[in-house]
Formats: sequence, C-alpha cells, structure tokens
Amino acid sequence: MEYKQLGNSGTIVSRFALGSMYFGGETSEQDAFAIMDAYVEAGGNFIDTANVYEEGKSEAIVGKWFISRPQEVTDRILIASKGRHSTHGGPNAAGLSRPGLNRLLNESLTNLQRETIDLYQMHAWDPLTPPEETIRFLDDAVRAGKIHYVGLSNYTGWQLQLFMATAHQMNAVLPVTLQQQYSLMSRESEWEVIPAALHNGVGLLPWSPLAGGFLAGKYQRGTVPAKNTRAGSEKPLYQWISAEYAESDRNWVIIDAVVQIAKEIGATPSQVALSWLADRPSVTAPIFGARTMEQLKDNLGAAKLHLSGEMTAKLDKVSQPQSGGYPYGAFGQGQRARSVDGSAEEKNPVSQGSTAPLGHA
Repeated sequence: MEYKQLGNSGTIVSRFALGSMYFGGETSEQDAFAIMDAYVEAGGNFIDTANVYEEGKSEAIVGKWFISRPQEVTDRILIASKGRHSTHGGPNAAGLSRPGLNRLLNESLTNLQRETIDLYQMHAWDPLTPPEETIRFLDDAVRAGKIHYVGLSNYTGWQLQLFMATAHQMNAVLPVTLQQQYSLMSRESEWEVIPAALHNGVGLLPWSPLAGGFLAGKYQRGTVPAKNTRAGSEKPLYQWISAEYAESDRNWVIIDAVVQIAKEIGATPSQVALSWLADRPSVTAPIFGARTMEQLKDNLGAAKLHLSGEMTAKLDKVSQPQSGGYPYGAFGQGQRARSVDGSAEEKNPVSQGSTAPLGHA
C-alpha cells in the first residue's frame, strides 16, 4: 500500500480508504470484521462511515471492530464519519446548525465508542445555516478534543471557497478534505470544485469511484443486469443507477476503454478505474466500498498500480465531463437541500438514512 498526506495536514493515510456504507445491511457484522481485518493487513489505515449509513449500524460495527482489536493495530487506524443528515424527525434533526451538529456528533461518538473522531465531515452544504455558525461549532469541537480534523462533502466550488475563506477570517480550524462523487463517469467536479480544492490545499476523497459498480466491467450493453449486481437489484435506487448509466453511449465507450486497458496490463477493470482516479490532481484517497471479501481483494489490487501516460490520456479523452451532472444536477441539489418545513429533506434519500444512488454519498 502507498500513502499520502491527508490534505494539507500532517497525517498520513493509505492511497485508498475503505467505505463501510454496506456494513450492517448487505454486509453482515461478521463479514464486515473480516473485510476490515484484510484491509488493514494489506496496509490500509483509513475507514470511512457516516451516521446515516444503515441508520447507524455501520458506525456501530466499525466502532465494535475497533475496540476489539489490539492497540498496536488500532493506533494506526483513522476513522472518518459524517454529520448533516439524520434518521430522526423534526425541523432540527438535520442540518449544520450548532444544536443539530452537537446532537449528530455525540450520536456518532456513541455509535463508534470513541472520544474523538479523526475526520468529521459535513455531509452536504446547508442553505439555512450561516457558515459562521457551523465553523464555530467545529472549531469548538476540535478544541474540546471531539474531532481531530474537519472535512466537507458534496459541496460546489463556490460553497467550498466561501467556507474556507470564512474559516480563515474567523481564525478557525480549516477543512483538510472534501468528499465528492468522482470517477471516470462523473468528472464534472473538475470544472470548479477541484480547482478550488487545489487552491486551498484540500485533499479529495472521491466516493463511488467505480460508479456504482459500472466500472467493474460486469455489465454489457443491451443486456439485463444480473440480480446479484447492484444495477440488477430490485431496489428502486439501484434501478435508477442502471437507467442513469446504461442510457449513455459515452459510458459504454468508457467501459470498453477500461476493459481493453485491463486486458493489456493483466489487471481487472476495477483496478484500472481506481488507479486512474487515485493519480488525479488533488486526490488523496478514493473510498471504495466492499460488500464482499472478493470485491475487497479486487480493489486492493490497485494499491500499487499506476497507468502509463498513454493509458491515462486515452481514458481522459473518452470520459470528458458532461453538462448537467453531479454536483450540479438534481441529485447534487437534493443532497444540499433543506427547508424550514422539512419538505426538502423528505425528497432527499440520504436524509432518510438510505443509500445514495451511486454507491457512497
């Protein structure tokens, strides 16, 4: 496993982070423990979760695993979580207000059985709460020892820049990371989000690096996805994934290129897609989710893989970003929506504790 700095902080993390969104749902506690053990044995040291993943079960499983392992192992591990959405009702259950975040942070600490979360990320922009209120809470939480580092997630470029500039002005703790959807199939963040991250020394933690499994090369144009795949699932969100990606000729061209390169170098399509992403400017650590040990081992095969300049250029060419995608389209807008009467949260799947359409929101 190779390592990088966590944004502009002094902390070192593995080239790939392990996402735990399926723990407690599709992945049992026993299997989750085995996956985390194997990830750490391979040199991984960065595990990501969130308060709404499987309604808190993911955090609880990560916390239980952490305290059950020897200190010489856990001393090397960094745990990241997120707050903003909630599985509870009420007008202040979600959002980035001081009382809301205080409740969410304390719930996450309880679930994780920890006194401190290494990286606490704002799961999405909150249009109702002034950045100053959120920033002051986070600064107080760092000073109180509840958080080591602050991160953001699902922000547009102007939102990231405003948050950073306001924190600078307040002489408060600065975010070190930004967790965004980013893959060969979702590159729209390159227009303004990634330049803003580079300008501020913020490290990118891409979620859904395999585009909901599409970049794993399991699907073929014009065929019905197998039921044991995400796109073939009967879950409504996964049906949405299938339509979103399968209807685009561009995406099938990307998959063809990934598969061809994988055959040339004796790798899997997943490993090629992950390697391309891990070496992008500003990227610290893509977050790959693993529902099974087989998926984990496949993903870990990208740990030391670096594509040639020619291969990278080929993938760059066929995957040029398209207008209307994340974070500017309907899904990104829904993530950041919040209203006084709660109607916006009712339309947002993440705020209801369900999984995000593309695998890791």
